[in-house]
Order: sequence, then structure tokens, then C-alpha cells
Amino acid sequence: MSKQKSKRDIVAASEANVNYLSNVLDQKDFNNFVALKDELKDTWHKKQVFRTETEMRFSVLDDGRYPTKAAKYWQCVREQNAFFENLMSLSFEYRKNEVEIKKLERKIQEEQDNLERELHEIELEQKLYSRAGMELTAKDRMREIETWSKLKKEYDDGSFDTKNVNTHQSESYQLILQNKANTITQGTPQNEVFNILTQINTLDRLKKEGVLLPPSEIMKRQKLLESNNDNIDITTSKK
Repeated sequence: MSKQKSKRDIVAASEANVNYLSNVLDQKDFNNFVALKDELKDTWHKKQVFRTETEMRFSVLDDGRYPTKAAKYWQCVREQNAFFENLMSLSFEYRKNEVEIKKLERKIQEEQDNLERELHEIELEQKLYSRAGMELTAKDRMREIETWSKLKKEYDDGSFDTKNVNTHQSESYQLILQNKANTITQGTPQNEVFNILTQINTLDRLKKEGVLLPPSEIMKRQKLLESNNDNIDITTSKK
């Protein structure tokens, strides 16, 4: 078996422990388990770990909370980064688990007491099973990272700023709050209504005062500033 195929393989990690299930299951249940063993391994491999693309599109990036392409793009950035950081953390846990596996293998070789050796062997089987789970989790984290990348490219149509998250927010939050305001009923808690309306009024005031500019104006000013910086002739004078 190649190194690639051996990853996320619970056969070796679980086979040794299957027979021990007869200690906790009665004979009938154990026989049923053995009959389902191949199906359960298949289930373990294809089970859903994280969100599917469908869930990412309608559950995470719903039009009510993220009403513009810019809002959706920047949420993709947040989600992708969260999964990247989780993947990095998992890699550290995986490395520590590998060291613990090596230490247990050494203990098993050196242990003279039969019962202590048996305990080390159980701990080793548990670590090997954990390793297979980590590899499955890492694979699905990488799938979601790649899907967020796909969605970022889809929403990036060149109409908004992909360098500064602040640029789109005055427009996006205005639409988000309006969507919330449209759902207000007589039964909506007063504090929730207060928060929605005061935020809408504050955004309106900031726009009128020129504190918050439209995204197109912000991008225009940014490009002008970048252009001016590029054209600055830096010279040195000698005394």
C-alpha cells in the first residue's frame, strides 16, 4: 500500500480492536457488528466532516446577512482563514501524536512487565486510530479551504475593493440592516428594534456628514492616492 493510500485508513487502526468489542457487546450484537464492519468503514470514510458547498452558499453566505458580492467575498476570506488556522493547529497536534506513537513503540520494546506492555499497546492502538481521524479531518479542512477559494474568485468581479474590507461596509451594512428592519413585527423585542433603527440612523448620519463615503468614491480616492505616490520623485540633496 502506497503512503498516499495509507492515509485516512482505519483498517489497520481499528482491526486489532474489533475483536475486543466482544468484551462490551453480547454475542448477538457483536455478530451484527462484524456483519456491518465493511459498511461502517465505508461510512467512516465518506461521512460529512465540515460544510458542503451547498451549505456554504445558502447557509453561510445567505443574501440577508451578505447582500452584496463584496460582503460575500469578505466573509469567504474570514471563513477560509479560520480553516487555514485550524489546519495549522491540527498539523501541530498531528506531529505531537506522531512523537507519542514513537515513544509508545519504544516503551513496548523495552517494557518487561507484561501488563504494562499491554497497556502501552492499547495506548498505541488509540494513537493510531486518532492519527487516521486527524488525516481525515485535515483532508476535509483542505477541501473547504479550496472551496472558499473558488467562491472568492466567483464573487470577485472587479466591482469592489479586495484589499481593504472597510471599503464596502457602509453599503453592505446599510442593506443588511434594511433586511433586518423589514423583518420587524409587533413581537420583535424592543431592544432588537432599537439596535436596528439606531444603527440605520447612525449610518445615514455618517454618510450625510461625509464620514462614510460610497465604495466607488473610496476606491477612486485610493487609486488617486496610489497614483500620486507612484509619481513622487524622490531625490537626495547634498549639503
